[in-house]
Amino acid sequence: MILYDIWLKNHPSALSSFEEIKSVAHEKQMVVFLDYDGTLSPIVNNPDQAFMSTEMRSAVREIGEHFPTAIISGRSRNKVFQFVRLNNIYYAGSHGMDISTPTVSLNYGNHEYQTRTIDEKGNDMVNFCPVRDFLPRIQTIKDKLEKIAKDIKGASVEDNKFCLSVHYRCVNEENVGKLKEMVESTMEFYNDFRISEGKKVMEIHPIINWDKGRALQYLLDTLGFEDSSNVLPIYIGDDKTDEDAFKMIKSIGRGFPVAVSTTPKETEALYSLRDPTEVMSFLILLAKWKMGCALSKLV
Repeated sequence: MILYDIWLKNHPSALSSFEEIKSVAHEKQMVVFLDYDGTLSPIVNNPDQAFMSTEMRSAVREIGEHFPTAIISGRSRNKVFQFVRLNNIYYAGSHGMDISTPTVSLNYGNHEYQTRTIDEKGNDMVNFCPVRDFLPRIQTIKDKLEKIAKDIKGASVEDNKFCLSVHYRCVNEENVGKLKEMVESTMEFYNDFRISEGKKVMEIHPIINWDKGRALQYLLDTLGFEDSSNVLPIYIGDDKTDEDAFKMIKSIGRGFPVAVSTTPKETEALYSLRDPTEVMSFLILLAKWKMGCALSKLV
């Protein structure tokens, strides 16, 4: 607890710092970016059961009404949409390697990987998938990893379309090392893929110059905000892959990177929140503040 209190001095709570955030954001355009697992939903043993609460969905819906909002998740884009089920926000899956937005980006992303499509509501959309050409090999790797997972009780492989997650939260501690060795041995044959560690998960994805930070840039651009000095991006996330988004906000030179954590950790974030409950409280506060600003202009 003492160590966490010391950590908070360098990464103060976004809730207790809300007046400061308001003063910076006044008359600015805030764009909200959110991770999913561990941020909008609690971390659970079964990744297929990582449901967000009704109250959290309501809070995110309100945020989407007042600010341009996107979820950037390691899950597949379709899967995170099934969890969230909101049509007033944007979605980026596979750690930002699968993005759906209304327009193309002129500044970020190879146009070869931006394809126009029609969504289920009949709206024109653009899908950006910079690792599309890797898909056949990702499926081959998935088959190999699933064979490994079958031999280790509690292990599972999640297909996130453009990346794979090997979960070991339910694996006995004495078998975790064996699982990691087998996965690493398999991946030695795929030198254009890399393994990154998350919370009780090994993330397998292609090595390209793309991450959640670049996805944030892409979304700002396609939503028409990339060249505006009036824009303040806020990114809330709890995992290592979110650090790239925190770094991007710091390189932009304005905005609010917020780490979700109950323990001290190395992070590029400037602010913090403890858990999804505090994330929800912050989102509700942010929406109420924006609503109050809008009402004051009408008076």
